[in-house]
Parts: sequence; structure tokens; C-alpha cells
Amino acid sequence: QGLLRLHVRLDEREAGFLALGLAKASGLPVPVVTTSGTAAANLHPAVLEAWHARVPVLAVTADRPAVLRGTGANQTTNQITLLPPLETLSSVADLPERLDGPAHLNLELDQPLIESGPWEFATRAAGQGTLIGEPSAIDQVPAGPLTIVVAGDGAPANFGAIAQVACWPIVAEPSSNLRGAPTALAAGRLLLGAPQLAARIERVISVGHATLSRPVTALLARTDIPILHVGDQRTFPVPAGANVTFHQALAAQDGPSDWAAEWIAADEVVSRLLPKAEPLAVAQAVGSAIGPEAIVTLGPSQVLRDLDLMLPARTPQPRLLSNRGLAGIDGVISTAIGAALAHGGPSFAFMGDLTFLHGSNGLLIGPSEPCPDLTIVVLNDDGGSIFSSLEQGAPEYAEHFERIYATPLGANLAGLCQGMNVEHREVTASELAVALAHPEPGLSVLEVRVSRADRRALAAEISHITEQLF
Repeated sequence: QGLLRLHVRLDEREAGFLALGLAKASGLPVPVVTTSGTAAANLHPAVLEAWHARVPVLAVTADRPAVLRGTGANQTTNQITLLPPLETLSSVADLPERLDGPAHLNLELDQPLIESGPWEFATRAAGQGTLIGEPSAIDQVPAGPLTIVVAGDGAPANFGAIAQVACWPIVAEPSSNLRGAPTALAAGRLLLGAPQLAARIERVISVGHATLSRPVTALLARTDIPILHVGDQRTFPVPAGANVTFHQALAAQDGPSDWAAEWIAADEVVSRLLPKAEPLAVAQAVGSAIGPEAIVTLGPSQVLRDLDLMLPARTPQPRLLSNRGLAGIDGVISTAIGAALAHGGPSFAFMGDLTFLHGSNGLLIGPSEPCPDLTIVVLNDDGGSIFSSLEQGAPEYAEHFERIYATPLGANLAGLCQGMNVEHREVTASELAVALAHPEPGLSVLEVRVSRADRRALAAEISHITEQLF
């Protein structure tokens, strides 16, 4: 029927994340097929991310006949509970008509191991899929309390328009894809630290899965104001108190325009006051040089938080994806490749060196396989700079910080790329914007080397910026 496109990968973990990227970008269910034993177990990281982000990935694992479980038969283990929290299905007939998240189909196969037969698929147009179920109830939010919106990963696309009507400022994480909304804030997480604004918040509306910053988590943990969350506890990052209510969807009435205008004015000032540090310049180039027709997959950790500050607000944006279900560094390259293959247009990824190295097997694409036009920007500061600004980065822990937390590897990314037949180019922060404006065809890597020596001081400087507002 010509309905399926096959992708073959050597590494099952990377195959799982490739399926994740394809599913996230298309909104359609994507199966990933493995053999038995450890091959099937390697799908677990991608399955866990899909579970927490509600992405329709179907893990199809081959199994040996049940009579062989508990024996010494080759490549045989108990695969019935192999991918928790998923329930294991044993027949195609057991699959639900629609996937609102991942599923595990485990098929017992005996000799002969290759059989063929007719199988007619029901057709469905691309774009008809959704990552979560359609809301069946819309609750009206009354006007009145001074309200701020927190938008996390996978926020409803229509909420920018709702917030505009209600004049609610939006603290929009990059992968909420609401940063371009008329009332969105670029430095929202910093403004939450300004008492002159934050102390006046009377109500919070939460959409998507917000996990990127401590100020947002602290706001959602408040118990003294009403908090309305579109979703359920699985996408609400703290245990919900009696002041938190869950909703399928919300609608709003007109609100006081001066409230949003005050936050936007403060946001513009803070954005101008951000330091001209090199890591932030790299994030700014990524956030400003990529057009709205593109798709961008973002790694976790420090690069995502840098982009959170430097990504412009209230302007057209590319589509931004990030694995925020569990926010791990696993499989980001393969997720980006999957998203690029599904998107079919200009595609980019932005990640740190440890994320890149952790998922480097994702670069292994056979010569007969579809390969996207994808430019991967790697901010290489030789280690995990996010820990510099956390408790572990305090001077009293300096003796063991590099080995245990920063974990520098001194890896040769150019050599790695050469060994995997991937185009590589090293550029400076000032050269990055031009390089992004003229990407190479096919799969390529742009490496930007920066220092993390001053990361803790930079974080401290950023945290005090709002003191200059009032």
C-alpha cells in the first residue's frame, strides 16, 4: 500500500529514540521493531520518555515461544514485564484503535522465522494524530484575579490566543511553542524572582509539562493562590495541593491589559541587561538565526536553559521539540533525526558536548537509509556546565567537582564525525549565525567551543539582573 517508510538502525536504543522523534514531529504512531533479549530491553529509555511525554511509540519486540521461558534457550528472557510501566500486549488484535501514548506489543515467534501474509492497513492522513486525547470539556475561567500562565513542554497550541484575550503574561519554556505568543515572556523565569511583580500574582494557569526552572517549580508549589492546570498530575511537576484544580481545557474572558503590558515592559528591560557572555551568544544565534519554517530539537541541561533566556519572545518561531518527559540526555541525536525526517524541511538541533557524545551512535546511518537535512549545533565546553550553578558547584566542593560532576572527556568531535562519515565544521560563536543561515545539505555538525570557567559567576550575575528593574 505504500503506507510505511522503513528505517534500519544498528543500535536499538537509538532506534527507539528515532521512533520517538518521528512520532513527536508527526503526531502519528510510530512502531519500532527489535529482536528478543537485550535488544528489546534497549528500548526502555525511549519508552519511558514516550510514557512521560505521552508520545505514541509502539515497541514491537520479537520473543521466543513461552515454553522456553525459564530455560537456557538462546536470547530468551521474560519479556512480559520488560518495559514498565507499559502493559505487554501479545496480539495485534489487542492494540487499541488509537494510541495516546506508548504501547508494547510482544510477539512470540517460532520456526520458520520468516512468514508472509496479506495485511491491509486503514489509512489516515498525516497530521490527524495527536499526542494526547482531544478535550471533551472546556471550563470558563472567570476574569478578575491577576493571572500568569506557565507554559511547559507540549502546551496546547491555542493557548497563546487565549492568553492574549485575557491579557495574561506567559512564562513560556522553549518547547511549549508559545514563545511567539503576543503576551509571551523571554525572561519569565527571571521575572518570577522580582517581588514587585511576582508578589502580586493572584492566580496561576499551568499548561503543558513545565520542568525547566526552579522559579517556575516554586510558583507551582505555592498553596496560597488558586492554580489551574490543563492536564493531570502526570504533567504537573509538584504534588498538587487543595488549591490546584485539573482541567481538560480552558477558555477565558477579557482581562486588564495593563497587567500583561507591565510584565512585557519588564521583560524587554531584562532581556537588554543580559550579559554578553559567549555561551549566551551561541544560544542567541540559535534562537535568532533559524526561521519559522524550521524544526529544532533541543538537548537538555544548560544549553536549553541558555536558549530559554535568549530565544526572542512575541515573534514568529520555529517549531521547538525537546525530550522533557524525563529530561535525560539519552537519544537526543536520534530524536532530532526522527523529527527532521518527519518534518521534511529545514531542520536543526542544539545540544551540549556530553549529550552529543552520549547519543553519538545515532549518527550511524547506513548508506541505503533516508538521511535528513539536519544541522546539529554542539556547544562544546568539555563537560556538564549546569552543575557549576547548582549546589555542587560551590567552592567547598571544588576538589572533586571536575571528576564527579563536570565529567570532562576531552573528546575529539571532529574525529568522531569523520569516523561516522558525518560532515563536521568548527565555528566561533560570532560565526555561528552565518553558518546557520547557510546550512550544509545532509547531516552535519557545527561545533562551537566555549569555556565554562566562569559559569558560576555568570549564573550569579544573571540571577541579580531583576534587582535593576525597580
